Amino acid sequence: MPKQGYHHGNLKQALVDAALRLIEAKGPSGFTLSEAAKQAGVTPAAVYRHFAGRDDLIAEAARQGYVIFADVMQEAYDRGQPSARASVEATGRAYLAFARQYPGHYIAMFESGLSVNRTPELSLVARHARAVIEQAAEDLSRHIPPERRPPAAMFSAHIWAMSHGVVELFARNSPGTVAPFAPEELLETGIGIYLRGLGLGAPDS
Repeated sequence: MPKQGYHHGNLKQALVDAALRLIEAKGPSGFTLSEAAKQAGVTPAAVYRHFAGRDDLIAEAARQGYVIFADVMQEAYDRGQPSARASVEATGRAYLAFARQYPGHYIAMFESGLSVNRTPELSLVARHARAVIEQAAEDLSRHIPPERRPPAAMFSAHIWAMSHGVVELFARNSPGTVAPFAPEELLETGIGIYLRGLGLGAPDS
């Protein structure tokens, strides 16, 4: 690929796109800024116009991922309405779909080891994404008997952890691991068992 120096239509986004391809192929720690520059068709020196180092580049990929993730979660939540339970289940399925459709972003967000508080912009969009899942949990928690009702934040954390666990163990990089059932089925039944344990044995609406 010929070098283009700094004369690039959208160098910053080209570098992010290159990083996403490299993240998918080599993992978040398996490439250099020089490799990202080569993929984007610019000189290594041009990278520093936008990013101080590889972690800054990955953080921007993660930020963009959280923007997409928040939209995906919101769409799933809306699709489940007016049923609070359907919204919770839809956000869980959307989590799996996001990991499959946007693997580079997913890895940058959840497997790079970077804190969501690395930049204010990253922190803001990450909170927005979490807020959608927390809203779904809060809606459904109103249907749980008070004596069995966990705090909404704990409830949403349980659902998030279950979704994340299914993705990591059975829908992504687990060499030699064969899922006993489809990831969607594992998640759906897991959420169902969890909700029944909280006293939600039937749909809320």
